[in-house]
Amino acid sequence: MTTATRKIACVYCGGRGRDPFNLLSALATCQVCGGGGTVSVGSPAVRCAFCKGTGIFPRGARITCSVCGGRGKVAVRGSTSTCPGCKGSGRSVDSGLPCPPCGGKGVVRKR
Repeated sequence: MTTATRKIACVYCGGRGRDPFNLLSALATCQVCGGGGTVSVGSPAVRCAFCKGTGIFPRGARITCSVCGGRGKVAVRGSTSTCPGCKGSGRSVDSGLPCPPCGGKGVVRKR
């Protein structure tokens, strides 16, 4: 089964194609979009619950979100409902890391 994809503006760099933190230089390309300003995401997609759609890992202000890979959106398949483990936050109550039942998406597949 193939998954449909669509192009969206890179949320990590704001679509500019440059490293948003200027770590190496002001001319360094964005590590998520490779300098193109857009990324592909599976469709249908929802806002990443773990990073709240920012693409930035919540605890490490300069690294990409481990759930969405810095895209700010995650693909979902089929009918979904709010994750009962994290109540849709995408975060494990104990550790603040991605919720194991939903993988940080905040939604689980309906059974």
